[in-house]
Amino acid sequence: MISETDRQRAVTLIDEAMAAGARQAAACAVLDITPRTLRRWRQQLAQTQRCADRRQAAAAQRTPANALSEAERAQILAICNRPEYRSLPPSQIVPRLADAGIYLASESSFYRVLRAADQQHHRGRSQAPREVPRPKGCRATGPNQVWSWDITYLATAVRGQFLRLYLIIDIYSRKIIAWEVYERETAAHAAALVQKACLREGVQPGDGLVLHADNGTPMKGATLQRLGVVPSFSRPSVSDDNPYSESLFRTLKYTPAWPGQPFADIEAARAWVHAFVQWYNTEHRHSAIRFVTPEQRHRGEDRAILAQRKALYEQARASHPQRWSGPIRNWSPIAEVWLNPPREIRARDQNKRETK
Repeated sequence: MISETDRQRAVTLIDEAMAAGARQAAACAVLDITPRTLRRWRQQLAQTQRCADRRQAAAAQRTPANALSEAERAQILAICNRPEYRSLPPSQIVPRLADAGIYLASESSFYRVLRAADQQHHRGRSQAPREVPRPKGCRATGPNQVWSWDITYLATAVRGQFLRLYLIIDIYSRKIIAWEVYERETAAHAAALVQKACLREGVQPGDGLVLHADNGTPMKGATLQRLGVVPSFSRPSVSDDNPYSESLFRTLKYTPAWPGQPFADIEAARAWVHAFVQWYNTEHRHSAIRFVTPEQRHRGEDRAILAQRKALYEQARASHPQRWSGPIRNWSPIAEVWLNPPREIRARDQNKRETK
C-alpha cells in the first residue's frame, strides 16, 4: 500500500510536470499510475486536508472552562493601575485584596493579565546572587531570638560625604527593631543602638539572643557580652553571610519613595528613614512571611490573618470549582527561619520545593 506521504509527493510531481507543459496521461505513466488513480488520490488528500482544517478551527475556538472573562481581565487591570497598587507587583497586590475580603483571581492570573497588557516589567537593577559557603547557621522560631544588623551609606548634598544608617532587623518577623542615622561609624554608636533595642524589646541577659553582623570595626567593638547578647559574625568581605540586612538595604534603596536627590542634611535623612520604617513595619507585606507585615508577624497576629485568607480562598474555590485544578494557595504560617542554614537544612528545603 502506498503511504499518504508518497501519494502527496506523486500528486505534487505530476502537478509540477503539467504546469511545465506535460500531459496528465504521460506524467501518470512515468509514475506507473492511471489518471483515475490520480483523481482518487486528489479526492482523498483533499478530504484529509478538510478534516485537519476543521480540527484546527475547533481547537482555536475552544475556550478553557477556567478562563477569565474580558470583564474580569479589565477589572484586574483597573485595580493594578490604582494609585495605591500601581507601584506594587501582584505578589503584593493579591494579599492586600485578600485582607480586604476581595478575591478576583490567583496571583499567577494577575501576572498573566499584566503581561498580556504589556504592564509587567522588571524594575530592578540588581545582579544575580552568588552562591558561596556560609558560616554556622542560626535558627529562629519566634521574635527576639536572632537579630541581624549592618550599616549602609546615605549620600548627602556634599559630594563625597555620606551619612551612616544603622539598622537592626529581627530575622523571624523581619521587623526593624531599631535604627539610627549618624555621621560616622563608631563602636559607641553601635553599642548604644543595641542597648536601646534590647531595652525596647525587653531582652534580658541570659535570654540567648543572637546578634549577627559583619566583621566591621563598629560591630566587633560593641560591648555585647554585658548585654547578654551572643555575637555572630560574617566572614570578611562576604556580604551574603548577612542576607537579611543586605536584603533590607536593597528594599530601602529601591523603594519607589526613595528620594531622587541626596539628603540635604542629617535631619532630612532621619525624617525619611523614620517614614520608611513606619511603612516597612506596618504596611509592607513581606513575601518571605506569607505577605503579612513585619509588625503583624512580630506581635503574633499572622496566624489569624493567614487563617482568614485560607477561609477566603476555600470559599472562592467552592464558588468556582472549575477554576481550580489543585489545592488552594499555601497560607500556612512560617514556623522557623534560618540565618545561614547548614547543608542538610538547605537540602530539606530544596526537596520541599521540588515536590510541590
